[in-house]
This record gives sequence, C-alpha cells and structure tokens, in this order.
Amino acid sequence: MTETHPSAGQVALARERFFEQGLDPAPWIAPHISRSWRRSQPVAHAAPAPMGRVMLDERREQAMRLLACAQAELEGLAEHATGHGCVVVLTDAHGLILEEIGSPDFLPKAERFALLPGVDWSEPACGTNAIGTALAEREALTVLGREHYLAQNSALGCAAAPIFTSRGGIAGVLDISGEPQQINQHALGLVRMAAQQVEHRLMRSQTQGQVLRFHRRPALLGSAREGLMHVLEGQIVGANRVALELFGMSWEQLLDQDVESLLGRRWTRVEQQRGLLTLPDGDQIAAIMEGAARAEARPHRVAQAALPGIGCAAPSPHTDAVLPLLSQAVRVLNQGVSVLIAGETGSGKEVFARRLHQGGRRSGGPFVAVDCASLPETLIEAELFGYAEGAFTGARRRGMPGRIREADGGLLFLDEIAEMPLSLQSRLLRVLEERVVTPLGGGPSAAVDFDLVCATHADLPAMVAAGRFRADLMYRVAGFGASLPALRERTDRRELITRLFAELGGSGKRLQLQPDALDALTAYRWPGNVRELRSVLQTLVALADPDDLVGLTHLPLAVQGGPTAIGSNADLPGTAPMPLATMTRQRIDQILQDCGFDVAAAASRLGVHRSTVYRHLARQRK
Repeated sequence: MTETHPSAGQVALARERFFEQGLDPAPWIAPHISRSWRRSQPVAHAAPAPMGRVMLDERREQAMRLLACAQAELEGLAEHATGHGCVVVLTDAHGLILEEIGSPDFLPKAERFALLPGVDWSEPACGTNAIGTALAEREALTVLGREHYLAQNSALGCAAAPIFTSRGGIAGVLDISGEPQQINQHALGLVRMAAQQVEHRLMRSQTQGQVLRFHRRPALLGSAREGLMHVLEGQIVGANRVALELFGMSWEQLLDQDVESLLGRRWTRVEQQRGLLTLPDGDQIAAIMEGAARAEARPHRVAQAALPGIGCAAPSPHTDAVLPLLSQAVRVLNQGVSVLIAGETGSGKEVFARRLHQGGRRSGGPFVAVDCASLPETLIEAELFGYAEGAFTGARRRGMPGRIREADGGLLFLDEIAEMPLSLQSRLLRVLEERVVTPLGGGPSAAVDFDLVCATHADLPAMVAAGRFRADLMYRVAGFGASLPALRERTDRRELITRLFAELGGSGKRLQLQPDALDALTAYRWPGNVRELRSVLQTLVALADPDDLVGLTHLPLAVQGGPTAIGSNADLPGTAPMPLATMTRQRIDQILQDCGFDVAAAASRLGVHRSTVYRHLARQRK
C-alpha cells in the first residue's frame, strides 16, 4: 500500500481544526493519522522517561527470542540508517523500545526526543507516532513532522512496521526515525520487508510439531516470501501473513482447523522432500514439510503453540521442566479459570505468565502487567481502575482508562497480589465477579473481558488466617495453582544453563562453556534463581572474546564452589557479582584503549554496531 501525504499547509489546517476548533481533521490528513489523533486525546503533553535499568533488562529477557530473531534485520537497516542520518528502533509488543542503533550524528537528537531504550512509545504514552500507531492500526505506516500528536515530536519523521506472531498477535515493531525529509516510501518499504523477514525467522524457530513451507512459485521456497504453516497434532496452530494471502484467509479463519480440510489427506507426502501438493480444490502448490513425524507423541498442542522461549528457539519438552505445568495452566486458563503462580523471587513468574498468554486463547490480545508491590497505596487504585477527569489533584486531563480496561480482550497479570491493600481487595473482587469497572471520580462504567493470572511469593492461606488477605478473593484468584520450582530444585538445571548460555550470546561469539565451569554453575544454589543465572551468564558472555573457552576461573568467586553449592550444609547467599552494566562499560573502555580508540575496530572486536560504541562514548562525556 502506497501512502500519500498532505502538504505542510494541509497538516497545519488539520491541526487548527482539531486542536483549536474541535472539528474533524479527516478531510486534510491521512485516515490513520485522523483516527490516531482521536485516540490520543487523553495523552498528556509531557516528555516520557525511560524505565530503570533493572526493569528494562527484565523486559529484554522476556523479549529475548524477538531480539535474537531480529538482530540480522537491525544490523541491515542500521547500514541504511547510518547513511541517511537516521536510527533504527526495535520495540516489544507494547511499544517499549528494546534496541536503538544507527547514525551517531542523529543519536543525540534521538535522546532529546526520548527515542531511547526503556521508553514507552505506545499511543497511550506518546500519542500519534509511527511505533504506537503501527501497533494500534496493525499495519506499516509513516508519521511525519506535525502529523505527530505531540508538538514536541514535530521535528521527527518515522516509518514503522509491526512484527506479527504466527497466531496474529504482535511481537514487536521495527522503526526507522530521523529528520522528516529522510523518511519516505523507500524507508517504509525497508521496514516492512525487514518485519516480514523477522516473522519468517520467528516462525522457523518453532521446533515443536511440523512447519509446512509452500508457495505457488517453487523458486520462492526457502525465501522470506514463502508461506509457512505450523501444524501440531493435525491442527493448524500458526501461519505467517504470506500463507494467509496465498489461501485468501484470515488468522481467525485458518487457525485451529484440521489441516486435512485445507490441504487434503496426502499433505504428509512432502515430508522432508520438496514436491507438488494438490489441494482439495485442484490447485497445486510447491511444498516441503519439516519437523517431527505426525504420529509422534507430544504435549498438549495449545501449550506448545507460539511459546516465546529465550533466544531464537522454543524450549524442548525434554529439557524444560516447566513445560508440563505450563501445558496444564494453559488448558485451565482457556476455560476461563484464573491461575495463581507461586514461586521464589527470580524464579520466572512473569515469564511464565507471558508464556501462558502466548500459548492461550487470548494471545492476540494485550498482556497487561501490574506490579502490586511497586505502586504506592495512594496510586494503585487509580492505576488499576482508572479515573475520570479532575478526579484528584494532579490527575491527567481527560482522565485515564486504567490497567483493567487496557486488559480487555487479553490477559491481566497481577504480580505480587499479596501486596494489594485490603481496602482495594473488595473492589477488585467485585470487578472480577461482575466484569464491569467504574473509574474513580465517577463516569460511565465499562464492561471488561479478560483472563486473569496472579503471582505471589507469599503464603496466601497464612495471610488469610492473619486477616491480611480476603479469603473470598484468594479463592477467586487461585482457581489453578502453578508452583514454580526454585532453580536449585529443577532437574533440567544443567541443560537449562547450557541453553541459556548459548542463547544469551555464547553461540554468536562461538564460546565454549568448559565442563568444570558447567559443573560449578550447576552445583551453585542460585539464591536469585533464574534472574541471577541470566545475569551471571550475560556477564560471562560480555567479558569473553570470540572463540574463548569459558572455564571455572572465569566465574564469579561465589559461583566457583564452596558453601553455596547445592548439597552443602550451609544456606548462605553468595556474594553478588559486579553489575552487568558496570562490567560491560569496563570491557568497552578496555577494548577501546587496546584499539587506540579506533571506534570501528573496537566495535568489530566487541561484535557490536559502531553506534553502540559511540553511545558509550557520549555517556562517558556527560
């Protein structure tokens, strides 16, 4: 689809009609801009702030599969962006910037516009912009200059394309941003093509079941323009957009139907060999099927569909001890039963909840997470239930819908539910029972429909006995209990460490984890659980040179052995390793010095893009 953009005078007239006169701007601007302006009316005119480093690292870990599968496209687009004074941005499914690379000349300007990792560029946060509007419109588009809702972004031009999952949800957004005159149809075509490449790689990374590759033109097999269908236990559980176009169907029409009804009974004849497949209507396609044999026993199909593993491969059922529990939880959640996840801090409760969302019936809807422990008691009510205009001092103009309304059609995840104040528990219970939410300060009530997942590390029955948690709410949220094992209790600990080390960068740098290091990592008690393990492995990868052998002496002293090993009598927490960010900065400084401050040489040795080194130098000068 080719976009036509209005002149500067037409946009100025549209802004005057909309912002000053309250009139419909539609005759003067593109339809997607007009729709977005109307959706953006509650947005405050304030510069967004990046989230803290720890929270950003967690969001990156949750999107690790997307990051791994998008890396090649980020690097490819960065070459174009650097030559045109632009930056390339990758966000998660909620519009949060995960990565930003590109022109060192534009990076300082990008920082002024808050185009930074950790900043939310969804429409509810920033109004009309290419990232947020592409998420809302579910299509590739551009937003140029004063088409942005917030005047403070009028010096930006952006082209963005959503990255779709195999079940029609959105995994993230690719964006090119720069001066408005640098963003044109060519830039839009580049991000659209790159998004399709990422979708192709994401779907090929799903190792469970079978992947059918096909096209009416045999020469296109093996390219990102081939159709892909993911088949599990004889049912179609995923497809890319090319497959939808080839069959003239939507995800809603194609997903979860029997594959034989679409492809005929002889569809398995192309297993592991390219051939022509005759469809029930007589049409023919060139196809090849990859994956396990159809008769092979597998876990429940819904739990395996579109599960976002860490890295560019889904976890194997033979090495992921959590998969059977996940499969059960998906099945009950799909029946409308709430799930309560219990586990120690760092054991992966939010990651488990996100995998529930991706494997469940509402994977195409939003995933809305609320950390009940991090919000002050005075704010959590407004955050959850929303508020009307003027509900309290400091409230946003036009109010706020609230997190519960944002979860409509998707999944609401209430982390650390035990920390919710007693005064709000009865109101939450009423919403869960009636499925209607009323904002603070009055205003119309809104019907909501969502699946509910909660998490806690506390003993809820003990809290009920102590009068600190309502019994009726506990029974409502704990329809199915999923207790995650601590890392020291997991039987797949050794395999998990090996897989995570590869996926967190060890494979890309061709690193080898030596047996003595693997033994020590497996024996360590991991008081911080999987979160601590990831931090240590990321540090090892960051400090290692390509092709290094990572042995026992490279590990933090606390992990090398001693009183914190599993099976020892002591239960003492290990000494915390140096923060990853600090070690990474020190590593970049050392490599720069070794390379005589040649940025290109340092970037090549580090295995990163030059803009990463430039950004590091800019921060050092502040």
